[in-house]
Amino acid sequence: MTGQSYDLTRVCGPDAEGMTVKGVLRRDAGVSRRLMRSIIHGEKDDAGNPGDEAGGVFVNGARARFADRVKTGDVIGLVYPRETTYMQPEDIPLEILYEDEDLLALNKQPGIVVHPTKGHPSGTVANGIARYMAERGEAYRPRFVNRLDMDTSGVLLIGKNAHVQNAFAAQAGRGETVKKYLVCVSGIVEADEGVIDLPIAPDDEGSPRRVVRGDGAPSVTRFKVLSRKPIDAAYTALEVTIETGRTHQIRVHFSHLGHPVLGDSLYGSESALTRQVLHARSLEFTHPRTGERLKIIAPLPGDIYAFF
Repeated sequence: MTGQSYDLTRVCGPDAEGMTVKGVLRRDAGVSRRLMRSIIHGEKDDAGNPGDEAGGVFVNGARARFADRVKTGDVIGLVYPRETTYMQPEDIPLEILYEDEDLLALNKQPGIVVHPTKGHPSGTVANGIARYMAERGEAYRPRFVNRLDMDTSGVLLIGKNAHVQNAFAAQAGRGETVKKYLVCVSGIVEADEGVIDLPIAPDDEGSPRRVVRGDGAPSVTRFKVLSRKPIDAAYTALEVTIETGRTHQIRVHFSHLGHPVLGDSLYGSESALTRQVLHARSLEFTHPRTGERLKIIAPLPGDIYAFF
């Protein structure tokens, strides 16, 4: 890998003196053990040397081992394993909000599934990303940092490598990501703001529904009222922040309180709308490579713009 550029670099300070390469990468960059294992056990050539697609770790430009010791001033370079996507490219429109070498952020349109499933084997966001990559001559495995329901619009963040995915999981576990939604629910919510702290569990086996139940996973939703429409088909517009990311969390919590999301037939809304009025407005996080704090904002789509 002569002349190889690095996906991640760290300069060892005095406090790293005598540490292993692995220890520095774990402590200072949050590199996961899984990513390290994928490099250690990557493809080898006939001579037993790592292949160009396997990635690698280097110290001061020379190939190294994760167990090697470092000294002050050493420069560690990490090259991620090169990946490709197995998705079939399809002409799916993508509205790009942000992109760099690690991340791709989209404003997901409603009515489209994020990733192929048994019921939706094609026509997904992932298929659109595969075409986008092919047009740009890129190759990576899209890793969806957050997931949105088919009929939910808004910020969808994709990691382009395993380090990004692992870093976001760690951030979420520490409560360092901020996910805000705009939503309209049936009826008038009296409290100007509040916290819904109710556990969520799957309903009957095989059902897509989720329910509030004592044996469910802890789930916390914070809300603030933006406006109330008390006449005709009364509804309340809310800004919602989720502290946990359970399946259908916002939809389940407000339905349980008697305020199902407008247009959400699965959870009790009788609105004539063709989809729920739910939009992932923003996602705030720390960039795994640069340490910069970023906030991605998705404009409201036209089909629900008037509700807010």
